[in-house]
Amino acid sequence: MSEITIGVLLGDDIGLEVIPIAVKVMDAALSQTGQSVLWCEYPIGRIGHDAHGNTFPEVTKVGLAKTHGFITGPIGHNSYPRGDATWTMPPLRKHFDLFASVKPVRSYPNVKSVHENVDIIFLREVTEGMLYSETVVAGSAEFRPNDDITISSRVITRKGSNRVAREAFETARARGRKKVTACHKEPVYRLACGMFAEECRKVATQFPDIEFDEMLIDTSAAKLVSDPHRFDVIVTTNQFGDILTDIGGALVGGLGLAPGLCVGHDQAMAQATHGSAPDIAGKNIANPYALIMSGQMLLEWIGRRFDKPLASSAASLITEAVDEVMLKGETLTPDLGGKSSTDDMGDAIISAMVSNAEK
Repeated sequence: MSEITIGVLLGDDIGLEVIPIAVKVMDAALSQTGQSVLWCEYPIGRIGHDAHGNTFPEVTKVGLAKTHGFITGPIGHNSYPRGDATWTMPPLRKHFDLFASVKPVRSYPNVKSVHENVDIIFLREVTEGMLYSETVVAGSAEFRPNDDITISSRVITRKGSNRVAREAFETARARGRKKVTACHKEPVYRLACGMFAEECRKVATQFPDIEFDEMLIDTSAAKLVSDPHRFDVIVTTNQFGDILTDIGGALVGGLGLAPGLCVGHDQAMAQATHGSAPDIAGKNIANPYALIMSGQMLLEWIGRRFDKPLASSAASLITEAVDEVMLKGETLTPDLGGKSSTDDMGDAIISAMVSNAEK
């Protein structure tokens, strides 16, 4: 049995609390299946700047390149000093070419949500589009020639569109999903959204077992709110996906229930949707669900990508234990309607995992 290597990035604020819990749960699951793992912690964010003068130091870039994947805490970049190149949102996706953000949202009957029985997987292209911090190597995608005009560019490529579409269909097939919906605005952005739609249609022909349809982005947003059950897997471009995934999180009870995985060809990064929440940092009340389930997704991906069935089995153990704790509702954090701490919720998940393995 070969070892897997997973990088650990604490991030800022509540990242220092929820990442250790997520790693603890993942490690317990891997121990149950017998999968050997090497955990490698690297500095990032404020910790990286304190130690190396940069929020994304070279030691982290070099170290992460040697891993199968890594789990990343939220980055508190909104409070970073402006105009200083050493204080930036670390461009992890761009640097490691992690092109597809996979974000599932699922409702639980005992957690207040807009609709019941919501279960949707979003795939968002994250190396192109209008988010210039992710797309531009030098300079900026925005400029202001005079005080009355601002110009911003949007980048869409066939390569980017094709590979995120392919990841959507492969995810659907791997998870037993039946339909992929491509969301765009082709009638208005005929070349940009048109290229994205063309590539989605090409890929769809290679997956005859998966139903394919398309929907305009504004209609998609409205239908997510009024009729989310019509969706199974959604694939879209960068900024559209940024908006839709937050709607998805709000549908099921908030971003604390919105895990995520950024996927490349040879690496993946577990990273939840929520931010660093400095207002509750240090209080031991942050909800660890999203990062625990992001870690679960990372193990599932490593198992599939590198043929590591024990990692896949560990991912299944986490899902089963998390569902049990969520449905019992006895050890949930305050944002989920409970009174338990971050540590208590994590320990309850591990306890459920051990108990299930002994049955």
